[in-house]
Amino acid sequence: MQIVDFVATNGHWSWLVAGLILLALELVVPGGFLLWMGISGIAVGLITMVQPMPWALQWLIFGVLSLLTITGWVQWNRRRPARSDRPYLNRRAEHFIGHETVLEQAIEQGFGRVVLGDTVWRVSGPDLPAGQAVRIVGSEGAVLKVEPVF
Repeated sequence: MQIVDFVATNGHWSWLVAGLILLALELVVPGGFLLWMGISGIAVGLITMVQPMPWALQWLIFGVLSLLTITGWVQWNRRRPARSDRPYLNRRAEHFIGHETVLEQAIEQGFGRVVLGDTVWRVSGPDLPAGQAVRIVGSEGAVLKVEPVF
């Protein structure tokens, strides 16, 4: 009963300690949501230091702050563009769009082959003879779409 009495008389310290525990758990359990719950717990602790209030209202403020901060973080994170020093990683075909090359194998019945770097790529486009200069205009999976260059 002494613990319950202590928490009842010093509720703001309980919120501050709970917030710090949640922040420490964020270091162990990744995901981001414990960070915002910890910050919300600390905020409730600081608010109750200044203005004492009943436990039900404290829990309501904690819940609302947690939901708002987590939702705000998720939405901000989704809108933020992913930056990469290798934007074409796992999208090699898109890297070649705009390049010009020569057909290694004639395009017959819609498909042929070109050599780009150290790789032989399958291409699709209008029927063209081997040796024809082509420009890569798109990709569909691992098949490059080409058009003739005159």
